[in-house]
Amino acid sequence: MRHVRLGVLDVGSNTVHLLVVDAHRGAHPTPMSSDKSVLRLAEQIDASGELSRAGADRLVRAVTDARDAAAEHGCEELMAFATSAVREARNCGEVLARVRAETGVELRVLSGEDEARYTFLAARRWLGWSAGQLLVVDIGGGSLELATGIDEDPDVALSVPFGAGRLTRTRLRKDPPSQREVAALRDWLDAQLVPVARRLRRAGAPDRAVATSKTFRTLARLTGAAPSSAGPRVRRVLTDAGLRQLIAFISRMSAADLAELEGVSASRAHQLVAGALVAEATMRALSLAELEICPWALREGVILRRLDHTNGTGETASVRSTGTADFTGSAGFAGAAGTGAAPAGGQETEPGRGGAAGDPNCVTGRTGGHGARWER
Repeated sequence: MRHVRLGVLDVGSNTVHLLVVDAHRGAHPTPMSSDKSVLRLAEQIDASGELSRAGADRLVRAVTDARDAAAEHGCEELMAFATSAVREARNCGEVLARVRAETGVELRVLSGEDEARYTFLAARRWLGWSAGQLLVVDIGGGSLELATGIDEDPDVALSVPFGAGRLTRTRLRKDPPSQREVAALRDWLDAQLVPVARRLRRAGAPDRAVATSKTFRTLARLTGAAPSSAGPRVRRVLTDAGLRQLIAFISRMSAADLAELEGVSASRAHQLVAGALVAEATMRALSLAELEICPWALREGVILRRLDHTNGTGETASVRSTGTADFTGSAGFAGAAGTGAAPAGGQETEPGRGGAAGDPNCVTGRTGGHGARWER
């Protein structure tokens, strides 16, 4: 069976990340290279709610660089998607059109629900059917995704605007944050997560609760989990007790000091406290004593779904799943069935709504070298 080299470009709120893998349907995708650049697009949204010209310029340059890198790595296909920062920009359609015109890359925007579904798929494939009723939690820069279910497609997939970067900008304005800010954010999150937890509980108690994303990996590392050098198959967990102790420590530190801690990247240090508070509130709302860290997340989910749609020779199969935006070829995501991030009450998104500025691609509502590690 012929392997296909795929590139997946993830335009997030904080970073633009290109992951290149060798894979075929039914096989374990092998990461070949991982290239990342820090854009902080969410911070480039102006007072009118539009992505600024400077932000759009930086995005075009980053996509151009990723396109060229994918070609250099021999990718047969580049799957490019954006999440909450681009999704929520009022000029989303205009930005997508400019990226397409200037780079030739079809950048599609995932809804928050689709983010949750792809991430759930990745965790399910990593953990297998023995995980039973699975609960998956992912903290991004702009949103928090949660999904639960017994199959590969979750029974409930939710997205709420509680991302680490977003809450840092709106609720933790001081550096380091004041204890009053920390207490207020804790109380606010507790109240906001009540309907979210209620919705997830109705789907059944999880047999296994896991977390994905850079934020959770960093928190686990700071509470004693094995470093990335130990490999992806080492079991890593984040406990509620360890997290509470960590928050008491890091909430009194400046972003500059946090960046000096092992495992904390300089580009994300400023939002670590907010991310920790979201993690803590989520675990409290769902009565979770620990979360297991899963190395696969959104990008891997996109790759796996793409492979599911091949006929075993690298060609796109005719069978398509429904209910989520699916990548079926080099032109990009073949339609977007979902909409954007769910409201703060944690309701699932309503299918079938149009994109921003009339653009069908805009769904309103998120180091090179062989053997690169899975990263987010």
